[in-house]
Amino acid sequence: MNETTKITIQNLLTVKSIVTIILTVIFSYLAVVGRISGEQFLTIFSVVVAFYFGTQYQKGKESVTNDE
Repeated sequence: MNETTKITIQNLLTVKSIVTIILTVIFSYLAVVGRISGEQFLTIFSVVVAFYFGTQYQKGKESVTNDE
């Protein structure tokens, strides 16, 4: 395995990433079996993804600021 792959796998194993993946799977399942509507799924999923990518963006922005 090359170094980039190892780093990617390590990043996926953070708690925040694991929670995001689990929530995505659970709410996808609930939408497929009809326990929640597509609209509810979209709302929940949008919040989870926005939070995840928002914190990833902020983390990257802080790293750039600290490097200066």
